Amino acid sequence: MRQRRLWVILVLALVSGSAAAYLALAYLRDRTPRLMAAEAPHVQVAVAARDLPLGTILAPADIHMIDWLGEAVPPGYLRNAQDAVGRGLISSVKANEMLLETRLAPRGAGGGLSVTIPDGQRAVSVRVDDVIGVAGFVLPGTHVDVVVTLPPQPVLDQKVSLSQMVLQNVQVLAAGQVVQQDAQGKPITVSVITLLVSPKDAETLILASNEGKIQLALRNTLDLADIRTSGASVRTLLPGQARSSAEAPARPRAPAPEAVGTVVEAYKGGVRTLIKF
Repeated sequence: MRQRRLWVILVLALVSGSAAAYLALAYLRDRTPRLMAAEAPHVQVAVAARDLPLGTILAPADIHMIDWLGEAVPPGYLRNAQDAVGRGLISSVKANEMLLETRLAPRGAGGGLSVTIPDGQRAVSVRVDDVIGVAGFVLPGTHVDVVVTLPPQPVLDQKVSLSQMVLQNVQVLAAGQVVQQDAQGKPITVSVITLLVSPKDAETLILASNEGKIQLALRNTLDLADIRTSGASVRTLLPGQARSSAEAPARPRAPAPEAVGTVVEAYKGGVRTLIKF
């Protein structure tokens, strides 16, 4: 009899424990989504509906609204699409990338390249070829140095070609192609690089492109060092010839003629003496 009671108590304990576990699990399943919904606030943010290049004036079809869970929203985000419609992009964005105030030009400023130019800066375009454009690696956002090679200039008694780096760490705003006419009137495609420079550097760049041939030297974007060089010429290009000309023996100078003055011949005690004045 006693053993039967023990079995009854054990069965009742297992049944009540299973019931309690089931009720607790059901409670948690019902409660957890509510807690998560209450603890995870979300906001609507505007993102790009597709890849958008720099200078694009945003249209409603370019903007998509999504739910952003949590409170860690980047500053300057847009709560609705109307805050972005009609404004120009000052940098390119990728599809589903968030549209921020720092990526957009002020309303009414328009689009295109002009909205990307900071105050006090200028955009200057120069014609280049594949070699000058560093074989197509000069892209918007990269930085270059500008080297100019001038035609032969008179140096002492010779005419020497000179090459000098005139601008350093210049940002590339745009790189593209335009169609122009050659000397026979036939259309040709030429590459154009647009650089962001100060007004003073704009004068230097325009003068260099008109007076000589410019070359772009691509540099590491993280390299901000400003290195001054003395330039290069044919004499420095061939140092051996420069040394040989420097070490050439100088021509012997002819002795300077003695100045001719007045000579007086005098005799004293039969000794002849010449006195010069």
